[in-house]
Amino acid sequence: MAAAMALALAPAWAQDPATLDERILDIREQSRFVPDKALTQLQKLQPELAGAPPATRAEFLTQMSAVRMRLGQNDMGMEAAEQVIALGKSLHDNALIAKGMLAKTYVLFAQADVEAAHRLAFEAEALAMTTSDSALKVQATITAGQSYAEQGNFPAALLKLQHAVDQARPPAGDRISLVAALNALTKLHVQMKEYDNAGETLTELLAETEQLNSPGRMAMAKNTEYGLAMDAGQPKRALRVLQESLALERKLGAERMVGVTLVNLSDNALKDRDYARAAQYAQESLLSAQKTGDKSTEATARINLGQTYLGTGRLAEGKKQFELGLARLEQENNKPDLQAALREYGEALERAGDLAGSIAAYHRERNISNELFEKRRQQAMLELQEKYEAEKKQRQIELLSRENQVKGAEIDNRRLQQRVWWLLALVFALAAAVVGLLYRKVRHTNAQLEVKNLELKAQSTLDPLTSLYNRRHFQDYMRSLTTHDQAGDTVGALFLLDVDHFKHINDNYGHAAGDAVLKMIAEHLRIALRETDMIVRWGGEEFLAFLPAIPRHGVDEVARRILTTISSQALKYGEHEITVNVSVGFSPYPLVPGGGEALAWERAVNLVDMALYLAKAHGRNRAYGVRGFENFHLTSMEAIEQDLERAWRAGFVDLTVVLGGEPGSHPPTPTEHTNVVSIKQAAHKH
Repeated sequence: MAAAMALALAPAWAQDPATLDERILDIREQSRFVPDKALTQLQKLQPELAGAPPATRAEFLTQMSAVRMRLGQNDMGMEAAEQVIALGKSLHDNALIAKGMLAKTYVLFAQADVEAAHRLAFEAEALAMTTSDSALKVQATITAGQSYAEQGNFPAALLKLQHAVDQARPPAGDRISLVAALNALTKLHVQMKEYDNAGETLTELLAETEQLNSPGRMAMAKNTEYGLAMDAGQPKRALRVLQESLALERKLGAERMVGVTLVNLSDNALKDRDYARAAQYAQESLLSAQKTGDKSTEATARINLGQTYLGTGRLAEGKKQFELGLARLEQENNKPDLQAALREYGEALERAGDLAGSIAAYHRERNISNELFEKRRQQAMLELQEKYEAEKKQRQIELLSRENQVKGAEIDNRRLQQRVWWLLALVFALAAAVVGLLYRKVRHTNAQLEVKNLELKAQSTLDPLTSLYNRRHFQDYMRSLTTHDQAGDTVGALFLLDVDHFKHINDNYGHAAGDAVLKMIAEHLRIALRETDMIVRWGGEEFLAFLPAIPRHGVDEVARRILTTISSQALKYGEHEITVNVSVGFSPYPLVPGGGEALAWERAVNLVDMALYLAKAHGRNRAYGVRGFENFHLTSMEAIEQDLERAWRAGFVDLTVVLGGEPGSHPPTPTEHTNVVSIKQAAHKH
């Protein structure tokens, strides 16, 4: 029966071999926007594949893999991709193998196996470059460029995507490939904060997309324009572009794209605190995502819905939706998005009055922040080490080359000695000159190596943005520090500070403004403190200061000086004037509970970190200080570390609070009224 069907189909294929290829190509475009309909069309074509050439069968399987992936059926998508690879290997066809590898790469991305996806993307690109398929080359180069961007290697990503655009231009390329390459390049420029370049590339993208006469491609281009508008601080343009994109997607019936656009509209409404409109868009997006099986969009919609519930006082419902969304981000191992979502969660809980939940969310966010910061630091160190090793190898090659030249010269000199005795003196003189030059060159090379070593040492101890000490240097310093008790009037002190509402600065003015604020704070911390004090970029928007010796009665005064020095500054950024406050946790160092042994510096920093979170939870723009411990025989250090606020309220910890000034106001003079308040005294009044 199957053989008879194959024979019946064979004449039709022989008569019009291009028809099936054209229909698969039409379905390829359709699958990007309405994958459910594309799946139905592909299944209808399946009986015609019996007599089709290998390239046609491979393209069919590739599109089947993409459709299954877009419908959330990743196992079936992976199976189809493996079939393409197996077909290519059986025919020794690199183009088919590379096509199957790319299809498998996209499924790995969908399964959140990012590292495996990156490795396979680079392998697929190398193989695709050995073929004559120009569209495949462009696709593979785009995928490799996007993989570099996800790894944070923006220079390599930029080279790849610019090369992809050049490959896709006529006459060798085609307009669909050019639109895909321009779209990826625009997004990369936005990631790199190169808004002028992003705008120029977007203009060309929109013009080329218009020529395609494809509502789906235009909706994709509009979504890219939305990303540029949001990152460049153009909210009105972003809202207009989203509404245009939603109209195109609904007209096309692209339900998955509709879900993403609705969640972006919900984000837009949340920025305006329009909770009713935000909830409506989030609920519509949630229904759309559940219909298409888009788990990532569903997670974002739930997080937005949770924010609207918390904003309107529906605490239990809001926390439930938030946790469901966070669980999906954790499953995807999407650390940057999870960190941002936890920060939003903590701020929303704080506004809703759930201070305990807010502090818990902040602790979760801080753990991820520290993990990402350490990962970026290690990556930077590896890159520096690789650069150093490459330069060292180059110097070795140059020295070996010169040594070979010297050896050749010596052989020539021996021959000349045998033939021409009267030139002996001249030969010795030349040899001496060469040796002298080489000696000076070696000395110069050694001097350069010493400079490079000093630069590498400085880079390993200093934060590249603020030029403050980094966390690693502080840890090494504290391990070597000899701890003294606090019997006299001179003590050490630890201060940990965090910029208040730093995310709002990045959202409203861009990440470049955030970097400028961090540098401004670093400069004024140097002014507020002494040259002998150690100031550290602790991670993200956190700074730490260690003062080795100050008067015991002056610890609160230092906290006040930090608060007022920073809040009194105004940063001019473009047409804006930005003022910031910080929250501070502090304590004398070393801390000695109950007359016993001093706390290790790590535990002291952890206690100061808890005091910082109290400052955050109780209004920000203030400093909470741990003065000491009381009734320590009735408690333990572990109980205090578990909940500092509860320990204070039970009378086991003596805290002090220093209130900050208004943003932009000048620091008070020593003769003005103090802003230091004893919490213990205030508690007695109540």
